[in-house]
Amino acid sequence: MTDTFAALDTATGLALTDGQRAGLHELYRHLHAHPELSMQEHHTAELIERQLDGLGIENFRCGGTGVVGVLRNGDGPVVGFRADTDGLPIQEDTGLDYASTATGTLPDGTEVPVMHGCGHDTHTAVLLTVARMFAEAREAWAGTLVLIFQPGEETAAGAAAMVADGLWDRAPKPEIIYGQHVMPGRAGTVSLSVGSAMAMADSLKVTVHGRQSHGSQPQDSIDPVVLGAHMVVRLQTIVSRELDPRQAAVVTVGTFHGGLKENIIPASAEFTLNIRTFDNGVRERVLAAVRRIISAEAAASGAPEPEIEELYTFPACYNEPAEAEALAGAFRDAIGPDAVSVVPPLMGSEDFGHLASAIGVPAVYWMFGGHSDEVIDGDSPVPMNHSPFFAPVMEPTLSTGVKAAVAALQGRLGR
Repeated sequence: MTDTFAALDTATGLALTDGQRAGLHELYRHLHAHPELSMQEHHTAELIERQLDGLGIENFRCGGTGVVGVLRNGDGPVVGFRADTDGLPIQEDTGLDYASTATGTLPDGTEVPVMHGCGHDTHTAVLLTVARMFAEAREAWAGTLVLIFQPGEETAAGAAAMVADGLWDRAPKPEIIYGQHVMPGRAGTVSLSVGSAMAMADSLKVTVHGRQSHGSQPQDSIDPVVLGAHMVVRLQTIVSRELDPRQAAVVTVGTFHGGLKENIIPASAEFTLNIRTFDNGVRERVLAAVRRIISAEAAASGAPEPEIEELYTFPACYNEPAEAEALAGAFRDAIGPDAVSVVPPLMGSEDFGHLASAIGVPAVYWMFGGHSDEVIDGDSPVPMNHSPFFAPVMEPTLSTGVKAAVAALQGRLGR
């Protein structure tokens, strides 16, 4: 670590020591090599519990494989910080010497390779290190830090499960909750949005019913493949022809399955939809249009009413403007003015917002870069989150995540 980084660490009031940095790297390598699927993070939860126990931080299980730590240090504000812990069903292809060879089982029983392809290992390692820093430097702060290690972000199940399991009945209620995410940006940089930070998301499965027949006798059928294809095309007109161009939305058909043989018109077909919006009014209009189009196309074909099943929903991820603007200034002081940017919201989604909205407190969520200059400035495509090649460079990625977290927390808890 350079002298510049050391000086910036010291400026926050809590410096990352050589021993803490070595522990951070060791934690990150272990977590990266041992990912677990959403809501199955059993070994990860046990590791987090051991780390918190070793620091004398009280903790409890919440939401199945979630862990909550409560670090008390006298009178003062209560502040929450969340890190997500789950991996993805991806075969890792990074070539790292600590690459994952883990496997897991999907809910349908399918065994799959598992990888930390979204960087949640980074988030967990950083927050455990921040917990160590605050536990070992109590003279630098006062109040209560609530450490939320949340499972199941990738399936939108984890935040809701923790709240349903009494998170805010069992832990002190914070006045604000922070969170962060590593992204395919330049390592050593931080970005955040003011207001909307990430989109709401709705995923649906549509089952289209028809009438089965021999492929040579289409007159005896109601073809669900053709009907479904009409639905897919018509759904694309919602954004292009029903919304004001100044309103943002995305409607994606991600899968389509129908039939088993080329000369049999099947009895049914199914497809899945993913919808992204920032505004509740736009969301309601898009969802209503989806249902209207699917129903109307079925009626036009003389088919039975299709079935529409909600797969999952991600809430809004909203940064309270005054808090986000103040935090941007704190980041510039701690990390450097040229390393911090205020950016438009992302169309990706997060369930982080549910933790704060459940108790009506503000939240701020930001991004930090994870790729080296060589990767960002090179000729090859930059690996994105959810890619088998996504491999954040350890430094300065991890130390920047620590600095950002400490800057945010000390803004509330610093003496």
